[in-house]
Amino acid sequence: PDTSIKEKEGYFTAMTRRNPPPVSLLLLLLVLLPLLAVAPTSLAQDFDFFYFVLQWPGSYCDTAKSCCYPTSGKPAADFGIHGLWPNYNDGSYPSNCDPNSPYDASKVRDLLSSMRQKWPTLACPSSDGTQFWTHEWEKHGTCSESVLDQHDYFQAALELKKQVDVLQILQDAGIQPDGGNYSLKSIVSAISDAIGYTPWIECNKDEAGNSQLYQVYLCVDTSAAKLIQCPVLPRKRCGSEIEFPSF
Repeated sequence: PDTSIKEKEGYFTAMTRRNPPPVSLLLLLLVLLPLLAVAPTSLAQDFDFFYFVLQWPGSYCDTAKSCCYPTSGKPAADFGIHGLWPNYNDGSYPSNCDPNSPYDASKVRDLLSSMRQKWPTLACPSSDGTQFWTHEWEKHGTCSESVLDQHDYFQAALELKKQVDVLQILQDAGIQPDGGNYSLKSIVSAISDAIGYTPWIECNKDEAGNSQLYQVYLCVDTSAAKLIQCPVLPRKRCGSEIEFPSF
């Protein structure tokens, strides 16, 4: 015989009392929450290539904002490291991927001397570089932790700097940091002919509003060891003639 609706409801109520859903739901949440907490960081660490960005100090300082030398003194007249930035092939990029991995100078103690020379800060007020390196690691470096730990990240950038001497390349092509104007095409050609890959040039403006050579972007594979052809380039463009200021 068919069970009455009331009997069915009574059975369902009895079973619910024996196995209350909130307990099962709580157990499920306890299992899933740690996974949900880890997932965003893991996803954010997936990237396609690095931008290795080198900065000309003369152009950083020759602006209305000016600059401040680090506490270690005036840096060498050479392209300094700005950063090693994980990027996606669509032009977007991850950032601030691991709040639980702050910059720790003790982890790069053996690199600090080289970082002061090759990765100097020019921001005001004058400092020892710690704030600059903290920013670069926490915003960009943490997004490459699936490949590089903190020491490896800074070491990789320093090794890339040794690998590509942009100033020497330009000087060999007759392009000197003497305040003169040079064609953007000649700068790009000099670097691409030397390294085999096309760089991207970023310009800024001096106090008089003249466009000047500011930063050189090179693309690097996800191991941070080998130069590659850039999958995508930033959108800003320089003028056809740009100044290369002294420092």
